[in-house]
Amino acid sequence: MTNVASADPYANPYSADADRGELWEILIARDSDAFAASDWSVCDGDFAHDRFEGITANGSFNPIDWALRYPTVESYRDDWLQMAERYLQVPLAATPHRELLYRMQSFAKVEIADDRAIVWKQFWADEPLADGERYQLSAQSVYRLHQVDGRWKIVGFVGYLPMESRGA
Repeated sequence: MTNVASADPYANPYSADADRGELWEILIARDSDAFAASDWSVCDGDFAHDRFEGITANGSFNPIDWALRYPTVESYRDDWLQMAERYLQVPLAATPHRELLYRMQSFAKVEIADDRAIVWKQFWADEPLADGERYQLSAQSVYRLHQVDGRWKIVGFVGYLPMESRGA
């Protein structure tokens, strides 16, 4: 299931589907808003702290190269905050950081079975920088979520997976 392009990058393309709409709010809206503000408290409640783990693919499709980089939400939070600070220092030429976050992310696929969900989220950006260079990103993550007390919560992910380029 792929996002439908919208003129409004902040509009939830899954607003007609309660589960997918909530997943989009967690994995794109709140994460982007928090990242652009470098404020973890905005998204902390979206994690199941008691059962979380984050795996880095280290830019490889080969699972033998992957590692358990984030055994806790706190370990992920610390790295996430550093990544947010670095991202906010990127001298984008024409697009606000928050808007680019929304535009660069989409769901490639969503599977929901009972109280479990897997979401394939892709990141793609090719934006001009103030110095004439380009900010380029092409990656994907696979998130696992569980229903906990009636809300979707992130229980883990495999992140920093490569993604084949979109072509010119």
